[in-house]
Parts: sequence; structure tokens; C-alpha cells
Amino acid sequence: MNIETIAIHAGNHNDPTTKAVIQPIIMSTTFERGEDGGYPGGYIYSRSSNPNRSALEQVLAQLEGGIEAAAFSSGNAAGMAVFQSLPAGTHIILPDDMYHGLRNQIKNLFAGILEFDFIDVNDTELLQQHIKPNTGVIWIETPSNPLLKLTDIKKAVAIAHAKGIKVVCDNTFATPVCQQPIALGADLVMHSATKYFGGHSDLMGGALIAAEKSDWWLKIRQVQEMGGAIPSPMDCYYLVRSIKTLPYRVRGHVNNAQLLAQFLEDHPKVERVMYPGLPSHPQHDIAKAQMLSFGGMLSFCIKGSEDDTRKVVNSVKLFTQATSLGGVESLIEHRASVEGLDTKTPRNLLRVSVGLEHIDDLIADLKAAFNSF
Repeated sequence: MNIETIAIHAGNHNDPTTKAVIQPIIMSTTFERGEDGGYPGGYIYSRSSNPNRSALEQVLAQLEGGIEAAAFSSGNAAGMAVFQSLPAGTHIILPDDMYHGLRNQIKNLFAGILEFDFIDVNDTELLQQHIKPNTGVIWIETPSNPLLKLTDIKKAVAIAHAKGIKVVCDNTFATPVCQQPIALGADLVMHSATKYFGGHSDLMGGALIAAEKSDWWLKIRQVQEMGGAIPSPMDCYYLVRSIKTLPYRVRGHVNNAQLLAQFLEDHPKVERVMYPGLPSHPQHDIAKAQMLSFGGMLSFCIKGSEDDTRKVVNSVKLFTQATSLGGVESLIEHRASVEGLDTKTPRNLLRVSVGLEHIDDLIADLKAAFNSF
């Protein structure tokens, strides 16, 4: 099936009792046992599994071309499950510009349990130099948040697999509509489902999708069940509903982002634009080779100071100055101020989640904001 059909049908199960076309929300935390003590309905307790979560996991796995998916209460919970599944002393290589929430998580919660190095994973020689006998995972994030750097997935996979190392790819910015890391060799794909999967800035979720049902994947599943960081049946239901429109929404985000990036690149008050769809992006050739389309996220740097940058972000009327991304509304944010002292984000950078408003209105809003300095 094509991705539009998968999005609509893979997570939907007609109700056998009422014949309802859309699967109902099953809020029950527990399920009746049979006379033999078994579970004839296939469910025991909602921390272990739930019909709505099963439906969500099924569509997520098919969207990413994986064998199985595990849903979590947030993207950070999904990332933590990966780290918790690893034996103590495992060494992980991570991007030096990775999403700050997971970067801070591993630094603050897993120090002394796991070993880790934050490096430029796109530097092949540097990547190979940092591989150790106990390296178990290379974590990649492409495009990265918020610098929109790209990692050549096939190249990273080849280096990792030659040493028996697993590759985890954070595909949140791209979504399976724009990029499919498992098809490029990745072992595990991570998402913050809060973002494009949810698509309306009104729920939280996370997901991991596995290329194969390995012992490692079974350990991650064990972390999910025993740790209990799971989404509610209601959140699962709304995620399945939102995913039905994912391919069409993402195409709108991509179209707007491409046009907005071109406008910004031509503006005299913009120093540079970070968007994979621009020929000026230093890794545009990688984007063309491994991405199906270029995504709805971009960042740009103002020709000016941090104060000038804040004037712009405080002058917009249509964009909302807020964290997060992937909703139908356009968001803009000064990222360095939320990422901590060790941020690699320039102080004059603004990150934009390009929404589904009319592109002429978005451009007009930024044009007016640039007049603030």
C-alpha cells in the first residue's frame, strides 16, 4: 500500500460488536479472564497493551516500514527506553547538536551508567576514531534540531554495522513522509509523536519502530511494559486519527517551508537560512539522495545581534513564539535561550515550524517583523 492508504487504514479496526467504522476508545484498565484463566480477548492490563495502543503501533510500524512499533507517553520517554535497554557500561556516540532534551537526559540521568561522546557524526573519520570495543549504539538525528544538519544514513549505517553497532535515527523532523531510515539501513527509528504525528499541538506521545524483532527490541518492549511510560487510550485514539491526514498535512508544510526558505534567503536582513531543500544548504545533495521531500522545519540567522533577533520574534503577529513543532499553526522561537549554556545554537538564530496558513500571509508577517530593527 502507498503511504496515504497506510495512514488511513493500518491503524483502524472496525468494531465487531457495533460495526462502527472507527475503532472506539477502550478506556478499561483491565480485561476479563476466561474460564481457563486465559485472556480470550488478547488483553490483560492496559499498561501491557490496549486495543487503541495496538492500533497506533500497527500504523506506526507500517508507516516506517518496520516490523513492530512501541508507543510511549512522550518522545523523551521513547528515547529513555533506548538508553534503559542498554547494558551498563555501553558506549553511545551521539550528535553534538542533538535535540537538547535528550542530550540533557543522557548527561544528567545516565552519567556513570552509560558512556557517551557527543561528536560531529557527519565527520566520518572522527566517527570512526570514537568507536570503542564497548560502543553499542550510534545515534543520529537528521535533519537535526535546530541546525538542520543532515547525516548520510547509509554511510553511518555502513560504519556502524561493520563493527556490530546498532544505529538509532531520530526521524521527528522528517516524518516517514519525507524520509524512511529503516529502508536506508537504520535498526531503530525514534519519533516525538507530539509533533507531526499529532499535528495539532494538543497531545503528547513518542514512538520507537524496529527494523527487526531482535533480543534488543524485546528488551525495549520490556522497558515499555515494566516502566509504564505509555500513552493513554485517548491519546492513542487521537494519534491514529491525526495520522490519517499526515501525508497531506506534511506536503502542505513542505510546500510552505520551501517558499518561506526562498523568501528568507533573498531577504537583506537574513544572514543565512538552514533548510535542506535549498541548493545553498551544504548537504543538499545528501538531502536529495535520502529524503523523499525536505520537511516543514527551517532555521535562519538574522544579520544582527541577539537583541535584533528578539525584536523580530517579538514583532510577529501570525507566527506564535512557542516551543515545539509540527502543528498546523506556524511557530517561531529563539532556540539558544532554551537550550542551556552548552548550546551550539547561534544567538541570532530563529527556528521556525512552518504551518499550514497561506504562504503569502506568513511572508507578509515576517516582512513586517524585519522592520523592527
